[in-house]
Amino acid sequence: LQVTFYEDRNFMGRSWDCMGDCADMHSYMSRCHSCRVHSGCFMVYDTANYMGNSYFMRRGEYGDYMNMFGWNNCIRSCRYIPMYRGNYRMRIYDRNDFGGQMYEFMDDCDNCMDRYRMNNCMSCHVMDGHWLMYEQPHYRGRMWYFGPGEYRNFMNMGWGNMRFMSMRRVMDSWY
Repeated sequence: LQVTFYEDRNFMGRSWDCMGDCADMHSYMSRCHSCRVHSGCFMVYDTANYMGNSYFMRRGEYGDYMNMFGWNNCIRSCRYIPMYRGNYRMRIYDRNDFGGQMYEFMDDCDNCMDRYRMNNCMSCHVMDGHWLMYEQPHYRGRMWYFGPGEYRNFMNMGWGNMRFMSMRRVMDSWY
């Protein structure tokens, strides 16, 4: 796993190679405007400590990701997503603390509202696999990464009244 970050667009300027999680890239470079993912999958964030807007990156070149993602800020932190092979399973709930209506997912869902008539997702429990959740149907809009664990209250995670309308698995073929 490796990603190379560059200070300027189109892979110019100083560079820094990252081999895993980095909560604050400012100590390595003052700005980052392009990157190459040599191997692995990463979530990148426009704020330190894995906060703010996020975007999923897999193997490839991102010469001008700010225009591509519609960001006004540069990458400030990144998190490696470990490869996973096996069954996927996640439960989502329409209320905090695993309350209200529960739906279990084992595969991708491009539109939760159409499939389940679900208006809101306020908590989830990821039992198996790594998932991306999107604010709009068909895997569009802002996205968030969820690894195995319990997520009891999305509002307490700094996302406000975020609505997740689609979700997909991070597949091993993406690595």
